[in-house]
Amino acid sequence: MALRQHLANSLSGLLGFPVTPFRRDDGELDLPRFEQHLAEMLKAGPSALFVACGTGEFPSLTVAEHHELVRTAVSHVSGQVPVFAGAGGGTRIAVEFVGSAERAGADGVLILPPYVQVGPPAGLVAHYREIVAVTGLPLIPYQRSTAVFTPEAVAELAALEQVVAFKDGHGDLELLQGIRTATGGELTLLNGMPTAETFAAAYAAAGARAYSSAVLAFAPAIARAFYDAFARGDDAVQQILLREFYVPLTELRHTTNGYAVALVKAGLEVQGRSAGPVRPPLADVTPEHRAELAALIERGHAALDGFGS
Repeated sequence: MALRQHLANSLSGLLGFPVTPFRRDDGELDLPRFEQHLAEMLKAGPSALFVACGTGEFPSLTVAEHHELVRTAVSHVSGQVPVFAGAGGGTRIAVEFVGSAERAGADGVLILPPYVQVGPPAGLVAHYREIVAVTGLPLIPYQRSTAVFTPEAVAELAALEQVVAFKDGHGDLELLQGIRTATGGELTLLNGMPTAETFAAAYAAAGARAYSSAVLAFAPAIARAFYDAFARGDDAVQQILLREFYVPLTELRHTTNGYAVALVKAGLEVQGRSAGPVRPPLADVTPEHRAELAALIERGHAALDGFGS
């Protein structure tokens, strides 16, 4: 399909997921800091940026804030890479956010799972069909938590021109292989697992080589080095970074609900590039875990120095 071919390169590499900076004094958006954050990430060469998604605290944003974030990102990035926006919630709410993204100039939308309600595959397909009906933007369904599809349901979605890829954060590789088979391998599959680098090899075997990297938002040199090693098949470098940084980071993430996002902002703060606090119901990282994270980042960068990256 034409849209898929057009976006093939931007959905085939390292995908960046910026945080949403909030001012510490009043909790409002910090757009100047957001532009700085985008500039920092762009230096690492992501193939696309996904704004106001999970790492960007989409569930905590109003439609007006969402529009400002996407508008700012589109203006700042200025065509260097595609900008995808997050959208989610119930169908009517998701439609509002998709409209916000389209008006702000986004290149596409990642549709996050509906909240609380768990529908059957037919309900999920209907959810996407209603969204497709109101926008011309390319769409990426995101499988996790309350949105788990059957291969047949994904094949039905893949027949829609605007569905250009499928992101998986569910972690069932047997199901993912079934989806790949049902879609004839023609739908781009994205690894969307938390700390996706730890799943990179397994997902690549199932046909999903591109992945979303939260680490790119706070330790771009480490994220870039790992992806480059992954892309060239350098297992030795991957194993060093997994041992020294990624696996311990995953263990730290597992200690506290919400750390998949909070650790990213803490990682920026401990390096002097604060993006402010997270919004409730998330909570900022404890001082003890912040110190552990700082040590991990040092270990990760020391590993880079060890093999000349």
